[in-house]
Amino acid sequence: MPLLDLKAQYAAIREELRAAIDRVAESQHFILGPEVEGLESEVAAYSQCEFGIGVSSGSDALLVALMAIDFKPGDEVITTPYTFFATAGAVSRLGGKPVFIDIDPLTYNIDPAAIEAAVTERTRAIMPVHLYGQMADMDPIMEAAARHGLVVIEDAAQAIGSEYKGRRAGSIGDIGCFSFYPGKNLGAYGEGGAVTTSNPEYARKLRMLRDWGTEQKYVHELLGFNYRLEEIQAAILQVKLRRLEDWTEARRANASRYDSLLTGSVPTPFAMPDVRHVYHIYAIRTGRRAEFQDEMKTAGIATGIHYPIPVHLQPACAVLGYSRGDFPHAERAADEVLSLPMFAELTEEQIEVVANAVKASAPALAGQSA
Repeated sequence: MPLLDLKAQYAAIREELRAAIDRVAESQHFILGPEVEGLESEVAAYSQCEFGIGVSSGSDALLVALMAIDFKPGDEVITTPYTFFATAGAVSRLGGKPVFIDIDPLTYNIDPAAIEAAVTERTRAIMPVHLYGQMADMDPIMEAAARHGLVVIEDAAQAIGSEYKGRRAGSIGDIGCFSFYPGKNLGAYGEGGAVTTSNPEYARKLRMLRDWGTEQKYVHELLGFNYRLEEIQAAILQVKLRRLEDWTEARRANASRYDSLLTGSVPTPFAMPDVRHVYHIYAIRTGRRAEFQDEMKTAGIATGIHYPIPVHLQPACAVLGYSRGDFPHAERAADEVLSLPMFAELTEEQIEVVANAVKASAPALAGQSA
């Protein structure tokens, strides 16, 4: 049983994808053309934003978002230590300082109650990550940002289509950042990303920054770089975006099925009220993860770990001066969280096979809380 089955997805849309790829090949327009423009409009509308800007990856989306707010060396960004490295890495790459705060132990997202104590005179932005497909608790985050005059950049790389009180990921903060890495809920056949905003000045700067700082060819107004999205990826993503709502609802149904079969055996994902969780990852917890993972492998079931080392303990972040024990909820999650197979094409029979294997190998976990 694979953790993710992209072949099953491809089989359902093969002819549409081939037609889209042929369309690009026939046009001989490969960079920032009509396919990218079409995808940008569709992503913006889907994410309830005025503007969408295609970029070369989710990591580059974070970089250009920071550059668009005139982020300077020495500026600080409050963010989470429990996420992929790119979130903090973008801050550090621009000479800034990621300031970590602990997570909510139920959702694994940034704990808004910890923001106030982390704000300094150098704080420029808050960067919540909508981890595993569930949006962070955005109301108190936006309130804290308003009190201190901070920009909010949503790292929505794992959460396209997720909602918080009826508002889509990427539409609540000043800027939203998305990844189209192949394994994402909306994945390209290579690298790709997008930035969303409803601020026209940010949109203008983002478009310039992703193309060497230009609006007019050979006139470089900003110090941008080559963060451009390819036409062929945009064409593929447009085909997939038309199916995204169906795939999302299938993921949600699969998660519900897992929940009903696993409740009482292992801690299952917590979904906040008023939030539409899109289940990029279906994450359970176990205090004996390595043994549990071996047992699942023996049963022929793939599992995954996201993320085994919290960012504040990564070797590249040693200069920041954090130590084990600084963020206990994030550290415990990094030690215990394990993901089960999750994709839209999972059948009820497959889910039952996985659930039965989990229950057979996890009797000691009954009653354990997240």
